[in-house]
Amino acid sequence: MSGDTSSAPTRGRLRRMLDRLTSSSEELAAEELRQDTAESGCTPIARCGDREVVTVAGTLRTVTLRPRAGVPALEAELFDGTDALDVVWLGRRSITGIEPGRRLIASGRISHARGRRVLFNPRYELRPVGHGSESA
Repeated sequence: MSGDTSSAPTRGRLRRMLDRLTSSSEELAAEELRQDTAESGCTPIARCGDREVVTVAGTLRTVTLRPRAGVPALEAELFDGTDALDVVWLGRRSITGIEPGRRLIASGRISHARGRRVLFNPRYELRPVGHGSESA
C-alpha cells in the first residue's frame, strides 16, 4: 500500500459537500447561525452561565406579548444554532424591528426563569439579513 495522502483533502471536501447536501434546511440554518455568532465574537447561548454578563447573537424565532405581574412585556425567543434564550423587554408592547426572522445582537445579564435562560431589558442591535447593522 502506498502512503499517498494527496487525495485526502479532496475526500474531506467531498465529505463536507455530501454532508451539506444531505442536511436538513434547519441544520444548515443552525450551522450558519453558529458561524455568524463565532464571527461576531459573541458568546454561544449554550455556553452562557447564570448571572453572567454576555453578548449573544442569533435569529428571533418568536415574538409575543406576555404580561408579567400586570406589566406589559414583549418576549422573543433568540436562537443562535447552539441553544435558545428568551429576551424580555418589560413595559413594552412592541418595538419596531423586533419580529420573527430578524437577526439580533443582545447584551445583558443572563438569568433563569421557568428553566430557561432569559435576558431582561437588554441592549440590542438589529441586524438586517445582509449583515449590516442598526443600533437601538
